[in-house]
Amino acid sequence: MGAGRGTGTTRRRALQLVAGASLSALLLAGCGGGGGGGQAGGGSTQTSGVTITVALAADPPPKAALDDFTKQTGITVNWVNIDWDSLQTKISAAATAKTYFADATDVDWSRVGQLGKLGWFYPMGDYLDVESMKADMPQLASFTSDGKVVGIPYDASFMVTTYNKKLFDAAGVTKEPTTMDEYTAALQKVKAKGDVEHPLDIPFAASEGLSTYWYETTGAFGGSVLDESGKPQFTDPGSPGYKAAQWMVDAMKNGLVPPGNINVTDSQGQQTLMAKGEVASIFSDYSGTVGTLYDLPDQSSVKGQVRYLATPGVTGPTANLSNPDGVGIPKEAKYPQAAAKFIEWFTSEQQQVDFAGVNGPEKAFTAFPIPSRLSAVEKMTASGNLVYGDQLSTMLEGSKPVFPGGAPTWYPQFSNAVYTNLHAAATGSMSVDDAIKAMGDTATKLSSGQ
Repeated sequence: MGAGRGTGTTRRRALQLVAGASLSALLLAGCGGGGGGGQAGGGSTQTSGVTITVALAADPPPKAALDDFTKQTGITVNWVNIDWDSLQTKISAAATAKTYFADATDVDWSRVGQLGKLGWFYPMGDYLDVESMKADMPQLASFTSDGKVVGIPYDASFMVTTYNKKLFDAAGVTKEPTTMDEYTAALQKVKAKGDVEHPLDIPFAASEGLSTYWYETTGAFGGSVLDESGKPQFTDPGSPGYKAAQWMVDAMKNGLVPPGNINVTDSQGQQTLMAKGEVASIFSDYSGTVGTLYDLPDQSSVKGQVRYLATPGVTGPTANLSNPDGVGIPKEAKYPQAAAKFIEWFTSEQQQVDFAGVNGPEKAFTAFPIPSRLSAVEKMTASGNLVYGDQLSTMLEGSKPVFPGGAPTWYPQFSNAVYTNLHAAATGSMSVDDAIKAMGDTATKLSSGQ
């Protein structure tokens, strides 16, 4: 979910939009100072009998799960939900000002290079046995900077393509598209059928989810965004990144994408468009959304209709890009030891199996795509309770990072240039060529340290 989707989250990335009341609560929490002594940064070593603030871009897990954690540890969790983009701003502002923000918060795959360099989070190895986690958490490497683990991945999120089979079938699309040309033609057929006027969701709001969508589309056209030195690979009109941007903007201009999507984020598109049958496909969705959103009757009106599609490429299905979310402990946390206990519980195999909905929908964590632990994925697949588990396992096996050399320390500035300019191109206020040039110039400048 990260950013990527955050990247953001992804997702990856922004999973939920927060109400004003939640923002107020977070700002009030940020006014507090550090706790009792002994810990670097003024944090207390106390655990039992304390309340910790956990700030993530998601609705909280089921209340029963958090109550059970409190019963086990004596630690009460004050969960604060804030959208992914605002969350990154709050993390940076609090760290820069050395003020308390939260005891545990988001560490996105795209921010690891930056956070590691700046030293804003405690090394998780100071609190947990990260060595013992490595074999069971393949994406732990994505959260390691200069040999130190900055956060613990709590999901194995990767970008996927989803489609509403009922709407595709009704339009006469009986064979799953495997190439970008076939996929585009299928969307045009669905539009022509008229059950939905605009069949494709692209989150064109100027936020991280738009950057993430472009990365996945660039991969589908057969390329990568940056090389290992951070140099742009998308400025030539014949390059995959250029073609991806053109395809996305054309989809808006040609009516495949709803006009209102110019202000829609990734999470809004999932919840209010795909889950309500208002669109027929999301090219860059998040792994796990079928089981944790589209098949949940209280949140969706398309239960049983949405499927994963092997992401179409130039000549056939292509690899999916990873965008896992992690959780870490800021240096100004009041209760870092208690936060570590929470993270250990939150990322445990048992909780991951529960959060994925294996043991019943009442235990599902809506914002949770796929466990970061292989053991949890294996349990889910073996039980038959991971919705389309075989497909997802195959996609996860073949998934690859967005950036071959890891996310650069200047990633936030680059992503900002990506989503700002792609948004402008979608509104028609600049050409795709000018948008790509601005994005390329930014990457060149940042990678050269200018």
